[in-house]
Amino acid sequence: MNSEVGLRLLLCPLGSNIVVRTASCSVGVVLPVYSTFKAIERRDHDEQKKWLMYWAAYGSFSMVELFTDKLLNWFPLYYHTKLAFLVWLQLPSIDGAKQVYMNHLRPFLLDHQAKLDRMVGFVYGEMSRFVSQHEEEVMFVKTILMKILAASKVNTRPEQRQSSAAIEGPNVEDESDSEDDELMIE
Repeated sequence: MNSEVGLRLLLCPLGSNIVVRTASCSVGVVLPVYSTFKAIERRDHDEQKKWLMYWAAYGSFSMVELFTDKLLNWFPLYYHTKLAFLVWLQLPSIDGAKQVYMNHLRPFLLDHQAKLDRMVGFVYGEMSRFVSQHEEEVMFVKTILMKILAASKVNTRPEQRQSSAAIEGPNVEDESDSEDDELMIE
């Protein structure tokens, strides 16, 4: 019964994009993040390799989607197809991420490795140059963020939450003063 309700929600024509997009985010990011965490903590090299291939496939898909999303989201059942693709990437019996990596990504990256290394080196060099040129601004922003974080930690202590959460009603004197003012105006 529960799976039937879930299937109806996914396939419902009205408002299903929100449900399917949320499911895509959960399946495409949240579950893999947790699975990657577990593989790292268990020091399971086979699982780590599996999830590295998944992230390479997912990242490549995300880059393609970045440029094609505005066009593709007009196609009926686009988000349903995307969800199915993300599930396919992860299914252990199919190992879709490994197929994408081995058949498409790896050959492409091997063919273009020298160019990509130059581009990555250039981008890292420019980022380093930018940060060093704007080191004072970066430190200023870091200081402000640290103060904001420190202030938010102070404000979330239980005893302070109660006092700051209190709602004070209008002052009784204020109400009588405004009534007297209205009488004087008339």
